[in-house]
Amino acid sequence: MEAIALAEIRDTPLSIDEVVSAVGDDRAGGTAFFVGTVRNHDHGRGVTALSYSAHPTAEQRMREVMEKVVAEARAVHRVAALHRVGDLVVGDVAVVVAAAASHREEAFAACRRLIDDIKAEVPIWKHQRFTEGDSEWVGAC
Repeated sequence: MEAIALAEIRDTPLSIDEVVSAVGDDRAGGTAFFVGTVRNHDHGRGVTALSYSAHPTAEQRMREVMEKVVAEARAVHRVAALHRVGDLVVGDVAVVVAAAASHREEAFAACRRLIDDIKAEVPIWKHQRFTEGDSEWVGAC
């Protein structure tokens, strides 16, 4: 059974159940997951909607990040990640990551590292639209 159960970037709504199911493993005593949703504010400003764009290499880069987390984590058996691209509205699910490990401590640590490293290292950019009518890019160089 491969440790990376799911690593995809999609332009369709994401399923939390799919991610949790993908990391199911009889060796796991703990499964941690993170769900990132579109919020209605950012740094004190109202957000109406946003869109995500990804570089063509983003999915492969996400897999590489996940491989590194699995290689360096203790007792992690399975991981999964989905990220959305395209237009999203407030309340939509933008990203879901999960980690299954022998114990909860390892599952929590791996899950946190997964989301932090994906945000820091995978070329996915967010374009936010504000209630005042202006917009900004986040994560774009």
